[in-house]
Amino acid sequence: MPRKYIVIGGSAGSFQTVLKILETLPKGYPYAVILVLHRLKNVKGGFIEALSVKSKLKLIEPKDKTKIEASKIYLAPSNYHLYVEFDNTFVLSTEETVNHSRPSIDITFSSIAFSFKEKVVGILLSGANRDGAEGLLNIAKNGGYTIVQEPENAQIQTMPQAAINLFEPNKIFTDDQIVDFLKNYKL
Repeated sequence: MPRKYIVIGGSAGSFQTVLKILETLPKGYPYAVILVLHRLKNVKGGFIEALSVKSKLKLIEPKDKTKIEASKIYLAPSNYHLYVEFDNTFVLSTEETVNHSRPSIDITFSSIAFSFKEKVVGILLSGANRDGAEGLLNIAKNGGYTIVQEPENAQIQTMPQAAINLFEPNKIFTDDQIVDFLKNYKL
């Protein structure tokens, strides 16, 4: 079954890699890209605008029940968990933090894994806690494709190393290899 969702999680040290990804993805990119980035919960504006400057694709902070479409990038809103539902929509939640984070990468990764199984590519980038490792494992267990940023290439190794310690991802890539993979990825 073709993969059609790309979900990327990152925290401290991932911003530059995310910018590289955004400026590389071409207009009309045939996949939905979902970004779950740890960010300050009390800063509401400016972040999506900073990312949009680099992107050729429309960047959206989804609302509850926003439909997921190809050729768009969705950024998990500050201070909300982002679930992906079976009906191809998002659900926002203000449940307790997970791994000291809201949005939690684990929650988004796990929910998309359960909803869309082998249709998912999960990518975990630099970060200072373990958020995302368990969710990426769930993507793998459900038949999705998993990529972890090479810890030596990450500004902060904790997050990618936590995933590698938990299971063997399909690929361990540098940030440039991740960008090349996404640019050249075909169903």
